Amino acid sequence: MGTIYVRKATENDLDSIMTIIYNAKQLLKADGSRQWQNGNPDEKTIIDDIRQGYGYLLIVDEQIAGTSALMTVPDPNYEMIDGSWRNNEATYATIHRFAVSDKFRGMHLTGYFLSNLLSLAYSQGFRDFRVDTHEMNIRMQGLIQKFGFSYRGQIFVEPTPEGERKAYELHLD
Repeated sequence: MGTIYVRKATENDLDSIMTIIYNAKQLLKADGSRQWQNGNPDEKTIIDDIRQGYGYLLIVDEQIAGTSALMTVPDPNYEMIDGSWRNNEATYATIHRFAVSDKFRGMHLTGYFLSNLLSLAYSQGFRDFRVDTHEMNIRMQGLIQKFGFSYRGQIFVEPTPEGERKAYELHLD
């Protein structure tokens, strides 16, 4: 493995991003998770992420190895939580649509990618971070717990049982 870095996504990257998203959907389905099985995230969502400046890519040896959204505005899905946020006063950054290409799985790149997303937001002044995932997405839960995120309760990304998510929060000094 050679050069590894994170950069902003562009619309020229859309095909590669959608391939990663499609493969991640298949992996989640194989794991028995209903997350991402209703069509989302779709191409429109990814284009919106890119146009709003939220889309980021993990690049390994000049290839797109991962994709994520790093939102730096409040997430409306986090306004209501069955539980409580540690900090309701501070602004926070949210990590969404985090996926690594199946061509790069097993290379332990998810930690590198998440660390870089946190560092990018930290450099922009954010100290509080939020993320959510489906209860069956054990991989993502393991990653965010490894990074010190604390479970804060349940939120809904859509008003159905399939929209229920476990919500996590991290504070960095």
